[in-house]
Amino acid sequence: MEFDFWWLLGFPLFFGLGWIAARIDIKQIVSESRALPRSYFKGLNFLLNEQPDKAIEAFIEVVKVDPETIELHFALGSLFRRRGEYDRAIRMHQNLLERADLGAEQKVIALAELGQDYLKAGILDRAEQVFKRLSDGPQAIQARRHLLQIFEQEKDWPRAIEMTKQVESDPRDLAQYFCELAASEAAQSRPEAARRHLEAALEANRKCVRASLQLGDLERSSNNLDVAIEHWKRIESQNPAYIALAAQRLLEAHGAAGRGEDGLRLLAGYLERYPSLDLLDTVFQQTLEEKGAEAAYTLVRDELRRNPTLLGLDRLLEAQIIAAGSPERRRDLELVRNLVHGHTRRLARYRCENCGFKARQFHWHCPACGGWETYPPRRTEEFDLTP
Repeated sequence: MEFDFWWLLGFPLFFGLGWIAARIDIKQIVSESRALPRSYFKGLNFLLNEQPDKAIEAFIEVVKVDPETIELHFALGSLFRRRGEYDRAIRMHQNLLERADLGAEQKVIALAELGQDYLKAGILDRAEQVFKRLSDGPQAIQARRHLLQIFEQEKDWPRAIEMTKQVESDPRDLAQYFCELAASEAAQSRPEAARRHLEAALEANRKCVRASLQLGDLERSSNNLDVAIEHWKRIESQNPAYIALAAQRLLEAHGAAGRGEDGLRLLAGYLERYPSLDLLDTVFQQTLEEKGAEAAYTLVRDELRRNPTLLGLDRLLEAQIIAAGSPERRRDLELVRNLVHGHTRRLARYRCENCGFKARQFHWHCPACGGWETYPPRRTEEFDLTP
């Protein structure tokens, strides 16, 4: 193959064209960066340095200088909402929606942002109106989830149940909605309606412990003690960690049926298989009442050997104080027990697995994050501190 000298002329030509294109790109970048206000870069710098207050003020200056910066309007609105300045976020997104030059896709995004502003601000009726408008468009899935959240906050359980058919909802949540309806019906002395809702809850989630608890309560109120006991005993197959919630119910039902010893024996077996601080407390109190301080002491001592806990130590000292012969020994034991008891009162709390919110009483629905069944039925801090 012969070498064509014309190729040599092509190299400088291609090099020149590349140099011209690069110069054009550089000039364009420089001109665009000069067109941006200095406040824009100041705002970015403040954000990088984790100074959101100053960043917001800088971005507001940019919006005043150049109202066409739609993306910046969205960013500012989100910043206001995250900071809890819901009025400013609402105004920002309302202003965007009023713009004639806003595209259809951007209007949908602005409307979704406005709905979230209303939801966070607690203006549920307006939030509901917004998300209903969005429930058939590109934002449909997210809008329906927000509507479900609104129905939960309003305790509108029938509409919440209906909405779960349109979103991929956790069956445990659906079962809890039926349990809420059942609790409302039972409070208004309508046991049959309550029973239907609880059966629907178990159909949605066979492991719904709350439904079994409430079914047992319904039967107990009708004096069907054996049926109530069977409902509560079913919790062992659903989730044995929740047995402590039914412990006092089981004791009282067995006692009312004249089988108090059977009830105590049943719970003692549960305690051995599924150790729990609340279950230990219930069994200890009943043993103390029925069999005396010596039997209660033996129970707690054996449990402490298997599962050493501060609450167990507290109950052991209580049994020793009751059985103490001399006043001096009782005073010494009371001194130690008071110290331990002060710790157990501060530590024996339930804690949400989602958000970490702590509460002295058990919740099916977390008051902080709104999660269902996020509280383990045991006092986790106490277990964290066991040796």
